[in-house]
Parts: sequence; structure tokens; C-alpha cells
Amino acid sequence: MKARSNNLMTLEEFKEKNYGKRGTKEREELEAGYEAFKIGALIHDTRIELGMTQEELAEKVGTTKSYISKIENNIKEARISTLQKIVELGFGGRLELNIKL
Repeated sequence: MKARSNNLMTLEEFKEKNYGKRGTKEREELEAGYEAFKIGALIHDTRIELGMTQEELAEKVGTTKSYISKIENNIKEARISTLQKIVELGFGGRLELNIKL
């Protein structure tokens, strides 16, 4: 097993060093941005896995290719109702939301 270099840090250490501890304004903005990015990445990966183009997904959902692209590239945030349409009408799945306290 290799010894850990002093220059390396975990993602959590990096975020804390550069954005502060959880609860600070900068850190909360970073975490919120990551969640929006993660949703777009999940939609993109699922669409590719199902062999669909953005245009095909948009047609099934009743929106535009441009809007799907903007969600996937974290330019626009999807409303929950739009996300539900993407998952249910576009992918044939079911959207489940959780709240953790």
C-alpha cells in the first residue's frame, strides 16, 4: 500500500478548504450547484443508455431539443413537473423523491 502524498486531499477536504464548512454561504452554493449538475448528468446518461437523442426525448416529453440540452448541460434547472415528465414519459420510469433531515 502506497503512503499518502501530502499534496493529495479527499474531495471533502478540498471543498472544505476552498469553500468552507457545510452551512457557510459559499459551501451551500457549491452543493446546490452540484445537485443541479447531477440531475442533468443523470438525464444525459439515462438518455444515452436508452439509445435516445435529445430530439427524441424532447418529442416524448413535449418540449424542445434545446431545453433538454440546457438541462443536461446545467444551463437551466428543470422543474419537478418537467423532471417527472422526462422520467415517466421519456424514459418510462417513475420519479421518486426523498427528503432527508
